[in-house]
Amino acid sequence: MRTAPLTAQARQDALDALRASAERGNELDVLVIGGGVTGAGIALDAVSRGLSTAIVEAQDWASGTSSRSSKLVHGGLRYLQMLDFHLVREALTERDLLINHLAPHLVKPVSFLYPLENRIWERAYVGAGVALYDTLASVNGAKRALPIHRHLTRKGMERLFPDLRHDAAIGAVRYWDAAVDDARLVETLVRTAVSYGARAASRTQVHALQTTTGGAVTGAEVVDLETGDHIDVRARHVINATGVWTEQTESLAGSEGGLRVLASKGIHIVVPRSRIAGEVGLILQTEKSVLFIIPWSRYWVIGTTDTPWVQELTHPVATSADIDYVIEHANAVLSRPITREDIIGTWAGLRPLLQPQVKAGTTSAKVSREHTVASPAPGFTVIAGGKLTTYRVMAKDAVDFAIGSRATTLPSITNDLPLVGAEGLVVFQRQARAIGQKYGWSRPRMDHLLHRYGSLIGELIDLVDDDPSLAEPLANADAYIRAEIVYAASHEGALHLDDVLMHRTRLNYEQADKGVGALDEIADLVGPVLGWDDATRSREIAAYVARAEAEDAAAQETDDVSAEKVRLRAADLAPMLSVEDAKDKVGAGTKPGSPAGRGSSGPVGT
Repeated sequence: MRTAPLTAQARQDALDALRASAERGNELDVLVIGGGVTGAGIALDAVSRGLSTAIVEAQDWASGTSSRSSKLVHGGLRYLQMLDFHLVREALTERDLLINHLAPHLVKPVSFLYPLENRIWERAYVGAGVALYDTLASVNGAKRALPIHRHLTRKGMERLFPDLRHDAAIGAVRYWDAAVDDARLVETLVRTAVSYGARAASRTQVHALQTTTGGAVTGAEVVDLETGDHIDVRARHVINATGVWTEQTESLAGSEGGLRVLASKGIHIVVPRSRIAGEVGLILQTEKSVLFIIPWSRYWVIGTTDTPWVQELTHPVATSADIDYVIEHANAVLSRPITREDIIGTWAGLRPLLQPQVKAGTTSAKVSREHTVASPAPGFTVIAGGKLTTYRVMAKDAVDFAIGSRATTLPSITNDLPLVGAEGLVVFQRQARAIGQKYGWSRPRMDHLLHRYGSLIGELIDLVDDDPSLAEPLANADAYIRAEIVYAASHEGALHLDDVLMHRTRLNYEQADKGVGALDEIADLVGPVLGWDDATRSREIAAYVARAEAEDAAAQETDDVSAEKVRLRAADLAPMLSVEDAKDKVGAGTKPGSPAGRGSSGPVGT
């Protein structure tokens, strides 16, 4: 397939297409609000059915929940305890589909130990549960993606995880799930949708919905936050996939109907891989949530928490109390306790917790335990809840619901639609040694590049062939080569340094300095691609440094209120419109309401 790059020009073309939709006969079939994993999945599902589709996101792609999850693709062992076998089977089917077919470059197997404290009853109980987990993964009729579980003695457990405290368990059950760079999955979904003809515009906020006198939604007024331009958009179906912003977006329709969503905060800490001796991950039950110790290539990710969040939704942060909680529970099983000094990064995200009641006035709803699709007004579909693993099912449900009877003749085909980077992956894997020798890249470096880009590595190679200096690693962030930074701006839709360090790479939490030491070099690489002058370059660097300092300072506070005040001292370069701005600038034929358009569905934890 032809792979379309996400460029600044492609974004402008998308805005032009949105503007043209206001002309009679040019209406879009589907306008998706929210650029998280659910919104991106909906855009791909809709465009692959032959529907003219556009997706808008008020900040960067995946800038909300979908870049702040536990980064796992899994069935959810805890749902077995709730006897929700259908949900577990559905998630395991999607997990295996991603590994085997849709995104084998992005989604990789990872094994976990479930430590056991009782030699007889607990081994039988947990073993039976994990056996059922494996069985549910095998009944979808497809090729099995992961090995079946194994029981380990204490000796076998300690061989795989030497730093597990000797008295913490008498043995363990080892089972397999998968991990993913969540932000890259979202960017890849958006890029795949664009490659099939969808229009995609980040930093584009919906702050009003167009409605008829009868209350039907017929489009939206959006604002290009980079320029301040207002654009009227006409669409036959508007789908709200804004996660924790669901109710704010619903209010733009001027009706009382819709879904209820609450935000719950989950945090993760990052410590160097060398700090904990272990080859596999751990899963631990706590009194409040499940705690994962997850192995990545250069570090461990440890989390999560589950606490109510009632502050602003854009910049949740990990407090000192949150960090202490995670450290305490990890140290309960580690023979060499970790300390604050070991932590090189943190992140916090918000789960969109779907409430069981729908608001009065909602004409219809499709409910599962995990997500709900509803219509608070004609022409307006809302989806909320869910988890990252089942984004494709959520997208299918949302589009089916929106187009009604047309779904029979235009069924979803995303179960058989590989994402960009998947086709041809095996060829590049077989050529990896030769490519590495030619460009001076080690085997770990090739693994890193193939995991991030799959067969799109050919596009990075083209950049290096044009400028051999791009084959070299960043001077102060050597996990990444210079070509990856250029590629973020030239092919992956990055518009700001924030986008590069937060979502195209993981430097914000992979390094103790949050990537600040590499800022000058990164700015020198993306600036020419994005047409920055000296003033813009300086402003971008200053904004990111302020963000990094504010995040570090917020993590020293003990409560959410204090941490929020500290974090918000750093201003956004392209801030969303306030409610007052939206009311002042609302256009004719629209109804005012809270600003919307920013959202990222998907789990923070399990």
